[in-house]
Amino acid sequence: MGLGRGQLLSYGLPALPMAGIYFPVYVFLAPFYAGTFGLSVGVIGAIFITIRLFDAVSDPVMGWLSDRTTLRLGRRRTWLVIATPIIMVSVLGLLAPPDGIGVGWFAGFLFALTIGWTMYLTPFFAWGAELSGVYEERSRITVWRESIGLVGTIIAAVLYGITDERAGLFHVALFVAITLPIATLIACARVPERPSLAREPAKLAGIIAALKGEPIFRRLLLAYFINGAANGLPAGLFLFFVQYRLGADSATGGLLLILYFGAAVSAAPFWIWASARFEKHRVWCWAMIYAGAVFLCALTLGEGDVIGFAIISGLSGLALGADLALPSSMQADVVDLDTATSGQHRTGAFFAVWSVATKASVALSGGIALLILEVVGFSGQGGNSALAITTLAVLYAAAPVVLKGIAVAMMWHYPLTKARQADIRARIEGSAVGG
Repeated sequence: MGLGRGQLLSYGLPALPMAGIYFPVYVFLAPFYAGTFGLSVGVIGAIFITIRLFDAVSDPVMGWLSDRTTLRLGRRRTWLVIATPIIMVSVLGLLAPPDGIGVGWFAGFLFALTIGWTMYLTPFFAWGAELSGVYEERSRITVWRESIGLVGTIIAAVLYGITDERAGLFHVALFVAITLPIATLIACARVPERPSLAREPAKLAGIIAALKGEPIFRRLLLAYFINGAANGLPAGLFLFFVQYRLGADSATGGLLLILYFGAAVSAAPFWIWASARFEKHRVWCWAMIYAGAVFLCALTLGEGDVIGFAIISGLSGLALGADLALPSSMQADVVDLDTATSGQHRTGAFFAVWSVATKASVALSGGIALLILEVVGFSGQGGNSALAITTLAVLYAAAPVVLKGIAVAMMWHYPLTKARQADIRARIEGSAVGG
């Protein structure tokens, strides 16, 4: 029997404030610290890249710790409770800084937020993967979670857009600091953790070897990383593109973001239906093809083309739900394959590596793009050359399409189908009963 709507809502509720953090960090932070405090876009990019290198170590360790936690509250919920105050303090420091701060403040609070992020999201995603072993139900769970996250993103965009930039970020910080503990409490109180069907807990020494040795996982992870980079480029450069390519202000940018994410929420029921009717990997591929075709049109836009960009934003936003929900659901199927093969419970470990890919794809693509813009003389305070603006447009609109094409080529013939996953799940449950 599948989860009821009440449980789906309760589990997905923490995605509301967590998306409210994720969104401003990767979309608003670089323009804000570059424009308000004069930080170099190259320095900001380098900080993002450095922190993602730290994640490559911290996320797998967090996954291993979560898998082996035996406290009464549970393997996953315990870490959500511990991480919540760390995130609350960090987001207030990062989004509501005092006057006169410099690169040390930015780097320090971003690093602290990253630690809290890792402690929260890795167990949170692993928890969701364990709520059901059914192919279609997993898509339903992830679509609910990511749709709630999209609502949080829209709220953050509205809070940012209704006032000036600095006040808007302060309001976003308050929204996160207030709603995160409430959402965490509701999720932990109303959603149980399922017992492990694995025969033994994961061993730290064998985790990396297992991840490296599973070709289906490597294929999915690399395609997910490449598509994440394709999404990370326009996310990190969005406000720069709106302000310096289209000649619009940040308030207009906020409205365009509301349109984009609103379209994503409206399309969520379609992705639930499509993923149940067809193979997940094919649905994801068609979503990437559609998004790339629409987004390439942004390369033709110039100063004053706000209406054209609004149309592109709305149409491309329809595909976002597939990008957010389907790969994560497919990852849960890969975990089943590993459990059936190894007999170990490593959901947290797999989703830790998944978390690294999620954060690294966005931060590295955005960070490298900022470094490239630094090389061509782009400034977040304006006064940019034609070369700088053209480079911005190519990075924003053309590079993501190429990356999505690569991801589609990798995933079109993905071998872990609905029928194969059902067989794997039957083996796991049979082993649990027999053992």
